[in-house]
Amino acid sequence: MIPRYTRPEMAVIWEPQTRLKIWFEIEAHAADAQAELGVIPKEAAKAVWTKAGDVVFDVARIDEIEREIKHDVIAFTTHLAEIVGPEARFVHQGMTSSDVLDTCLNVQLTRAADLLTEDIDKVLGALKRRAFEHKMTPTIGRSHGIHAEPVTFGLKLAYAYAEFTRARERLVAARHEVATCAISGAVGTFAQIDPRVEEHVAKAMGLRVEPISTQVIPRDRHAMFFATLGVIAASVERLATEIRHLQRTEVLEAEEFFSEGQKGSSAMPHKRNPVLSENLTGLSRMVRAYVTPAMENVVLWHERDISHSSAERMIAPDATVTLDFALIRLADLIEKLLVYPANMQKNLDRLGGLIHSQRLLIALTQKGCSREDAYKLVQRNAMPVWRGEGDFRSLLKRDAEVKKFLTDAEIDQQFDLGYHLKHVDTIFQRVFGTS
Repeated sequence: MIPRYTRPEMAVIWEPQTRLKIWFEIEAHAADAQAELGVIPKEAAKAVWTKAGDVVFDVARIDEIEREIKHDVIAFTTHLAEIVGPEARFVHQGMTSSDVLDTCLNVQLTRAADLLTEDIDKVLGALKRRAFEHKMTPTIGRSHGIHAEPVTFGLKLAYAYAEFTRARERLVAARHEVATCAISGAVGTFAQIDPRVEEHVAKAMGLRVEPISTQVIPRDRHAMFFATLGVIAASVERLATEIRHLQRTEVLEAEEFFSEGQKGSSAMPHKRNPVLSENLTGLSRMVRAYVTPAMENVVLWHERDISHSSAERMIAPDATVTLDFALIRLADLIEKLLVYPANMQKNLDRLGGLIHSQRLLIALTQKGCSREDAYKLVQRNAMPVWRGEGDFRSLLKRDAEVKKFLTDAEIDQQFDLGYHLKHVDTIFQRVFGTS
């Protein structure tokens, strides 16, 4: 986790003290269940909570123990015994390290998912507000980066709103899938611990019971979680890339907010660069990069190995922290985005009416011209305009073959910008539930 791209709200989920606190809660809840089953004394379970429930664990001391014994969970239980005293001998009975580690990781991932869901809600809120603000602001639609037909800037933002709505649904599903608990002991057979202990811990930690674990919770769950983060990051980059293009000097239909005193270049004082969008592009690439090791972690030897462990210690905090930062930055970028309708209109007019070529094609076919001939007629009048050699509408009106099918008034009708926007309300109704 790099401080530059880390928000404290997400960072705290991955801090050592948070992890140790979750470890303690898992162990203490398991002790409670063991006590209720008569496996350990109830006084011992109570002592664990009484003596260590409010303790700030000594991370340095645990690290010191681990350097000697080379095992993180045993280092923790050893330190816990220093705090609790003789009753600590009843802690961790019948459990294996993965019971603690995997259940803890899933608690952290669900907390991270909850925060990321809140982030997406902020993005959705900004997109919806700006979409309705520019619902009928006409702009050019592009395919292959080339002017195609008119859209509205509100529709561009509505596209993104729909995409992030799907992102939210996927994240909620991924959270549900990863929110499982395993307290099943070595190789997952419950030979040394009653399944009812797992049920108790799962409920106490806000998780569901893992139906069948080996010595670890199956990593296909985690692979889907990180894959979902990767798809969300791709959506972040798609929108960021759109803004980067729109801010190009030759386009300048929208622009990132440029604050008083902000500097764009160390060399050129005039520069106003899309630095936030470019930053989001880079951060999105990093989140997607974590998907591959998550996929590879699915493949473990037999009932358990730890080839996944080192990767997860990095990708879990880094992927969630990075995406959290990116989503909040994106929400702020959209909220403050500068939009230039006059430049949008200028770009709409740039090709001298060529953006209406399909309407002319259809109009000709409706008047009896074959589609093949109609295409040739429209294209032969369009190409000179593309080269800067005339006005599309005027050329069409001077084309004798076109005039066999269309009057001047009928040609003029095909250049109505509003025609392209007649179903915007319908689209908004579909996306937002209201127009």
